[in-house]
Amino acid sequence: MSHQPYVIDEMISAKSIAARVEALAKEITQAFKGTDKLIVVGLLRGSFVFIADLVREIDLPVEVDFLEASSYGDAMESSREVRILKDLRGEISGRDVLVVEDIVDTGFTLHHVVNLLKSREPKRLEVCALLDKPSRREVPIKASWTGFEIPDEFVVGYGIDFAQRDRNLPHIGKVRFIENPDG
Repeated sequence: MSHQPYVIDEMISAKSIAARVEALAKEITQAFKGTDKLIVVGLLRGSFVFIADLVREIDLPVEVDFLEASSYGDAMESSREVRILKDLRGEISGRDVLVVEDIVDTGFTLHHVVNLLKSREPKRLEVCALLDKPSRREVPIKASWTGFEIPDEFVVGYGIDFAQRDRNLPHIGKVRFIENPDG
């Protein structure tokens, strides 16, 4: 796949992300106070950096599991067809579950995943998303906790990729394509 050249402009700093993750973890800890164990389900691959930082700040017994769902592939636009590429290893029936998502865009992937997990009868199911683009929503779904609401921009960094690139950036950056790189 050939890529049009682009630059990345910082949108949310690493320091701002760290502060927000800490605040989210405090709210989640309070909301699930008294649970014997919180099962934190990370949606791969984009949430892996966020979930690692988040679970270190949650002051509860946690179990981490992962589910991989895809509606994008290497494209910038959702295909609206959600495929489960990796399912959970553990059981969630009768358990407290927190789904951790990197970004809620059209809502198709999260809606599909939430319905799938609800069918497994957890005691409680909540969602925490790092980023939310409400202007792009096509399916009515909302996270219980959101790190940052962002405009309709294509973003990378902090685990979020563009065709498997730029996940390792410590901040969230806006992708700006260069129309005519040669002049």
